[in-house]
Order: sequence, then C-alpha cells, then structure tokens
Amino acid sequence: MGEENHSVRVEIFDESYNLRGSDEAYIQRLAQLVDAKMRAIAQHASTVDAHRLAVLAALNIADDYYQLLRRCEGIENEYSSRAGHLERALDSALKEAMAETRRTG
Repeated sequence: MGEENHSVRVEIFDESYNLRGSDEAYIQRLAQLVDAKMRAIAQHASTVDAHRLAVLAALNIADDYYQLLRRCEGIENEYSSRAGHLERALDSALKEAMAETRRTG
C-alpha cells in the first residue's frame, strides 16, 4: 500500500498553510523554496502585495523549471548523438573484424 498523506504545517511569506503529503521534509523544502523566492522578489519589487509576489515567484520558478528542462533536453540530445556515433563506430569495427576473420580464416 502507498504511504499515507498527513498534514504538514508550513510558513510561506509569514502565512501558515496546512498542506497534505506523504513526505514532510520534501513539502518543507518546497515551501522554503517558495518563501525564499517571494522574499527575494519582495526585496526588488515595488509592491508588498503578497498575491502579486506569489504570482511573480511562481513565474520565476516556472522560468527556472523551463531553463532546466531545456538544459536536460540538450544533454539528452547530446547523449543520443554520442550514442549514435559510438554505435556506428562499433558497427564499423565489427564489420572490419568479421571481414578480417573471413580473410584469415
């Protein structure tokens, strides 16, 4: 059976929230990330409206996510390209070895 969800109390931008989940430490880390983003934006923004700061933090986190996603896709493409190159090199080496075996065998 799966892990049971339980209530986790977190603080985000001086507000308390009860969130449900099975991994309290993970939920706390997520809340700390959101809190840190909101506080960083609040230092540079002209607004103190928590709703606006939350939207700006969400956009900032979404931007971080998409930058990482693009980076991962680039790494995946690079590995696919390398794997293709290695596969062609291996095929070539095997063909040469088989041709050499036929010549000497």
